[in-house]
Amino acid sequence: MKELSLNILDIAENSVRAGATLIEISLTEQDKVLTIVIRDNGCGMSRETLERVENPFYTTRTTRSVGLGIPLYKLAAEQTGGSVTISSIQECEDAEQHGTTVTAVFHTAHIDCAPLGDMVSTVCTLIHGSPRIDFVYTHTAPGLAVSLDTREIRAVLGEEIPLDSFEVMQWIQESLKEQYHQI
Repeated sequence: MKELSLNILDIAENSVRAGATLIEISLTEQDKVLTIVIRDNGCGMSRETLERVENPFYTTRTTRSVGLGIPLYKLAAEQTGGSVTISSIQECEDAEQHGTTVTAVFHTAHIDCAPLGDMVSTVCTLIHGSPRIDFVYTHTAPGLAVSLDTREIRAVLGEEIPLDSFEVMQWIQESLKEQYHQI
């Protein structure tokens, strides 16, 4: 993928399919290193699945026989001298602390580091596509602090106003854009 935001969208969509009710996406930039953490409280992966998830010829989907999301993400990170680590706990192992965490490290000064891309559109796409799921998004860097927590928005709006309504989505988009333009 040409932009990291598309990888983030793909991995977060895996969290949606895993039945997550909360997906946290955290980007931290410091000293020319970008760390991206995507954490969910979905059903988690078995040890067997976790061992095979980086294999492009393994997928749990029935619609195709390859799963390129994680392998391409890992390749993108490793090309910069970075890495991807995945940890997961199945719900049957721990009813309270289950889910999956994908952590990627990119060295942004490396010539092969892909651009981050349009994170505002990525976050808005996730919320609009899965309005019943809560998302927590943070992006910090020197001089930058962007955050959005749909739980806070729900607390203000109440349950009768859906997050995917036009006005709410427009507000979310403008809020994120405004935070990014403060730098």
